[in-house]
Amino acid sequence: MKRMILGFSVLTVLILSACSPSTRITGSWVDPKTSGQITSSKTLFVASLTSNIEARTKLENSLAEKAVQRNLKVLKSIDFFSPEFYQKKPTKEQLLSKIQQTGADVILTMSMLRKESDKRYVPGAGPYMPFRNFGWYGGFYSYYNFWAPTFYDPGYYVVDKTYFMETNLYDTKTEKLIWSAQSETINPGSLNNFVQEYPKILLEQLAKDGLLQNTNVTK
Repeated sequence: MKRMILGFSVLTVLILSACSPSTRITGSWVDPKTSGQITSSKTLFVASLTSNIEARTKLENSLAEKAVQRNLKVLKSIDFFSPEFYQKKPTKEQLLSKIQQTGADVILTMSMLRKESDKRYVPGAGPYMPFRNFGWYGGFYSYYNFWAPTFYDPGYYVVDKTYFMETNLYDTKTEKLIWSAQSETINPGSLNNFVQEYPKILLEQLAKDGLLQNTNVTK
């Protein structure tokens, strides 16, 4: 009975964990002098600041797709900056000039601040908590017979990976920082999982902070 209760509790935790997003915003800031929202009349230029071409491409594509569902006009850095463009660090004038020529009103940058790995021990089944009302405490063998399977279920180590991201929103003409948010993502599982969840969380936070219209997403 005890193992059934324990198993049900573990299963419940796993189900709830699976349904919970692994990314959360840890803090955001809006320039108090900022007025107005990013509406359909403005163009958003998105740039993932990473040398990993696959991650950059998938993240920008996903964010653009979700932003378009909110009726936003989006331009992606992958369509304007080739991998060769980053082989030598561009000057400020080169970079800004290229972005301003696109006609974008605001620039959204995404970058990873750091990554942490934490090794933790996951114990096997059968934590010690005596329930004297149950029959297996009537003698040694009844106790052993019930718990023997768990004696051979050893614990194991897992490595939790946490990614800390920062996203900034700038005015293209003035370079002024309009909005900034930091987030953490725990064990995303895969790049594909991350690029689907992260942009959604960002756009929801932009709406929550008053910079996007908080309307239903177009299906």
